[in-house]
Amino acid sequence: MNENEKKKKEPFNYAKLYRRTGLIIYDVVSIILASFLAILIRYEFKIDNIPDFFLDPVTTFLPINILLSIVVFYIFKLYDSLWAYAGESEFQNLVMACVISCIVNAVGLQFFKSESQPVPQSYYFLYTFLLITLIFVSRFSYRFLRSQKHKAENRKNNKAVMIIGAGEAANAIIKEIIISNYSTMSIKCIIDDDSNKWGKYIQGIRVVGGRDRIVECADLYDIDEIIVAIPSVSRAEMKKILDICKNTNCKLRSLPGMYQLVNGEVNVSRLRDVEVEDLLGRDPIAVDMDSIAGYVSGKVVMVTGGGGSIGSELCRQIAGHKPKQLIILDIYENNAYDIQQELKRKYPDMDLVVLIASVRNTLRVNTIFEKYKPDIVYHAAAHKHVPLMEDSPGEAIKNNVFGTWKTAMAAATNGTKKFVMISTDKAVNPTNIMGASKRICEMIVQTFNKHYDTEFVAVRFGNVLGSNGSVIPLFKKQIEAGGPVTVTDPNIIRYFMTITEAVSLVLQAGAYAKGGEIFVLDMGEPVKILDLAENLIKLSGYKVGEDIRIEFTGLRPGEKLYEEMLMDEEGLQDTSNKMIHIGKPIELDEMRFFAQLEKLNKAAKEESPEIRDIVMEIVETYHPDVHRYVMTRERKMALANASERINDGN
Repeated sequence: MNENEKKKKEPFNYAKLYRRTGLIIYDVVSIILASFLAILIRYEFKIDNIPDFFLDPVTTFLPINILLSIVVFYIFKLYDSLWAYAGESEFQNLVMACVISCIVNAVGLQFFKSESQPVPQSYYFLYTFLLITLIFVSRFSYRFLRSQKHKAENRKNNKAVMIIGAGEAANAIIKEIIISNYSTMSIKCIIDDDSNKWGKYIQGIRVVGGRDRIVECADLYDIDEIIVAIPSVSRAEMKKILDICKNTNCKLRSLPGMYQLVNGEVNVSRLRDVEVEDLLGRDPIAVDMDSIAGYVSGKVVMVTGGGGSIGSELCRQIAGHKPKQLIILDIYENNAYDIQQELKRKYPDMDLVVLIASVRNTLRVNTIFEKYKPDIVYHAAAHKHVPLMEDSPGEAIKNNVFGTWKTAMAAATNGTKKFVMISTDKAVNPTNIMGASKRICEMIVQTFNKHYDTEFVAVRFGNVLGSNGSVIPLFKKQIEAGGPVTVTDPNIIRYFMTITEAVSLVLQAGAYAKGGEIFVLDMGEPVKILDLAENLIKLSGYKVGEDIRIEFTGLRPGEKLYEEMLMDEEGLQDTSNKMIHIGKPIELDEMRFFAQLEKLNKAAKEESPEIRDIVMEIVETYHPDVHRYVMTRERKMALANASERINDGN
């Protein structure tokens, strides 16, 4: 389509024509008013005292002055700017246009003035002041009236907001909320710990006090939502603020981080809901990026299970360290496609290969390794859902155990230098088939390490917040549905870490690996799942028991009340990163182990009911408690009573 056809199809913008015509008419009137008001002010509004030698040149030059001024105004875009959103740049253009127009007027009057009686000097200054004032009023009065209108409308809106923080970020957020056409928020007050700011105002909103007044002011101003606008605050300090805020039953939102302020990206669209991760109170874990880059950069790296929550984050972080080639292998095409498209957008020049394959398919895996010869393999492919694997133990064995065997063998026979297997704390003294299968995987990689040049290691960590199958997404869905939120047991605890933190430490552990180690990540303090549920309900702006109830359902098949990171016989060795430790390898009878694996493989293929018994022979610390799956009447009553106590606030 050529330009002429486009012009034909585009409707004429009458609104723009009317607006521009209106402004031109206003400017013509303003120039006339400024010209004669300057004369009147000069002679103290006594018309009879105005001499003709002063009035005549101004009157004679006026039509030319109007024409030239309109041209100057047009050059400085005074008829094209969106004055509803005018800022510093538009104001500078307005002043410059008026000043140049006044200079043109002063020069022009020199050709029309009387030789013996010049125009008084005060006229030029008065004319300049009046013209700038009149033009400014026309351009910025709409913005002022619009702002007042929105303030009035915001008072009627049903979402009262408290801002925590009285800095640049808060100023930017408040400004946007006030001028926005679509804002449904009415800012009632600001909280800041700096006592020098108390009683002062930002955009007309009062700073009412420090964090000790959050709960009081939330009740006083009937606050619906709290926005934490302190992007530079530490995680520990954020936790202290949020611990106060969650007692208000207000919805909580915050800015993601400091870099938004630096990049000028602080706006309402950048606000995010406060997440449970913010209540961990732990600053981001520091990793040695140089050591990670040193062994990943320029290498061919493969990630199995690369579309999953852990695998996809591994791919993101590896891509940032400039690998020679990144190979993503996954059986689920939708996940693989999502991470492929994301990385293509972010790293268009990276050599990215995405393959659909099952680690259970020996020929397919071998073919891939023979073709691409990966230097480093991160093996994240696995079935991880504990209750589901309890119902399908054969699938856990086929995928986790023998998928790991086949992938590790392909790596060993095709020159892979490093093989890092993602393990779990559930491998320690397992009570479920998933954890036991992962313990067998650890035994496999430690055994392979003794017989091949490839450095085989495992990295063991606990639950990851927000990962597929974790409790957080489940709780969120239950809250969105109006509850109840289901917790298995009031005393159940877990170790938690964010996906980004866990993967960073996995990469760091890979850099430390020399072969045969089981790296154990420091997961911090254990967290009660009940506390997570209560906090998530409160962060969503609801009251526990009143708006959203909590129900206890009993431990699911294979679940424990708590997880461990080390077995009794394992020692612990520190690394240069205090968050990463090394468990001492456990000696095992390899011949017996291989014979047991062969027996297990056969049982899995035949869907034998004896799979658990064979796993117990291999993993002596595996003790499934089959009687736990059936809750007694007394246990059901105890959990029901616990639910009532929690929901009643006792």
